[in-house]
Amino acid sequence: MALHASPVKELALKRGLPVHQPPSLKTEAACQPILDARPDVMVVAAYGLLLPQAVLDIPRLGCLNIHASLLPRWRGAAPIQRAILAGDAETGVTIMQMDAGLDTGPMLLTERVAVAGDDTAQTLHDKLAALGAGLIVTALRGLEKGELTAVPQPAEGITYAAKIDKREAELDWRKPAIELARAVRAFNPFPGAAARLNGAVLKIRSAQAADGQGEPGTVISAGSDGIVVACGQGALRLNQLQKPGGKRLAAADFLRGVPVRAGARFSLAAD
Repeated sequence: MALHASPVKELALKRGLPVHQPPSLKTEAACQPILDARPDVMVVAAYGLLLPQAVLDIPRLGCLNIHASLLPRWRGAAPIQRAILAGDAETGVTIMQMDAGLDTGPMLLTERVAVAGDDTAQTLHDKLAALGAGLIVTALRGLEKGELTAVPQPAEGITYAAKIDKREAELDWRKPAIELARAVRAFNPFPGAAARLNGAVLKIRSAQAADGQGEPGTVISAGSDGIVVACGQGALRLNQLQKPGGKRLAAADFLRGVPVRAGARFSLAAD
């Protein structure tokens, strides 16, 4: 429960660069260090707040945002998780010129990446982080040379990636198995897909759609190859589970400590 500096701050301090961490940029005092620096350009990544127009107007080349989606799809706070939840076949990184709206500014560069069938929010984040790091360098060089042209975002295909609510992470067994498998991946590592069995809340860390049918939430089989639970359509094979305060365990190891047999029932999300 201790606060830790981000890797960006740690590197800046190591190199003797000043670091400012205002709670917001709505006051003159908070903006003064930026004005004093007289920046050519500002770069934002996962900032989480809108920049006031007064800040956007400071750099002569504007403010650039490294956004983890193919705009205008998935504007907003959780583009990585929403792309997985929706079953998108691809996503990517957009370098955009910021304006006063929520991810509405014109685009400078875009690069695509496939969403693999086993990608979690963590693995997809890491892919996009590496992609974005290279793309922002390309964008800055192009901007400096006057080689980039800002292109307005299309008026169609706009979607919003709302912030993840922990309540979304509880699996509703009445949904199709393929949707629940995507949810497990999208909420890994945070907040972790959750399911209730005999009153205990378990985190489902790895799962995949499987053959099977039955009353939603009912365990069809449980063994070394996983715990298979009936869904609204098909079944979900639980491969890795975690008890409250416990470690992530493969299904075989989990079953040694928590016996689960065919016929047991996971609670529905609304139970």
